[in-house]
Amino acid sequence: MIRPAGFRGAAFGDAADGNGRDDLDMRSLISEELGIPHTWAFVNQVHGGVVLTVDQPGPAGSADGLITERPGLPLTIATADCMPIIVEGDRSVAILHAGWRGVASGVINAGLEAMRALGDTPRRAAIGPSIGPCCYEVGEEVAAAIGDQTSRTTSGTPSVDLWSAAAAQLSGIDVWRSDVCTFTEPGLWSYRRDATEERQVSVAWLPQD
Repeated sequence: MIRPAGFRGAAFGDAADGNGRDDLDMRSLISEELGIPHTWAFVNQVHGGVVLTVDQPGPAGSADGLITERPGLPLTIATADCMPIIVEGDRSVAILHAGWRGVASGVINAGLEAMRALGDTPRRAAIGPSIGPCCYEVGEEVAAAIGDQTSRTTSGTPSVDLWSAAAAQLSGIDVWRSDVCTFTEPGLWSYRRDATEERQVSVAWLPQD
């Protein structure tokens, strides 16, 4: 798993790590590796802008983000081209699922506002592997929704830069970016590349004292 430097509880998985959200055996292995409990909180991802506050493991409902103040409660999302984003505050942590629809729907700002609503301050964010501007060919609707973060694929067709769009919405806090493209990296699942139903997981948590 990718562990961004300087983060207390953040990990981005790859294909080899398995889907610990849905596969309990893989969840056990990931949990052992990260030193976290085996009971995780997760959502039914819907490509929207809702972020839920949770204090217990298990399914939390339909949303695209989770935030908690409870130490030792792992939060997870699953992706195969969308961005996994983890935001750490002084005493809370949030995890967000952000494709182009999520970016356009304001899921990143919703995560920041949810943290502030808890009386906490967002300090740092990590953007994990997702499809890059090199490969994310899009139509006019998507380009318009993302705004000024348009780009070109390596073949010269229109694309959008989700990484930069996310970083812009995270302005004012420290941002770590993996800048790893799921489409070109064979060790990562990509729906655009393979139409796969497989997903890699990202996990965020507050360490227990």
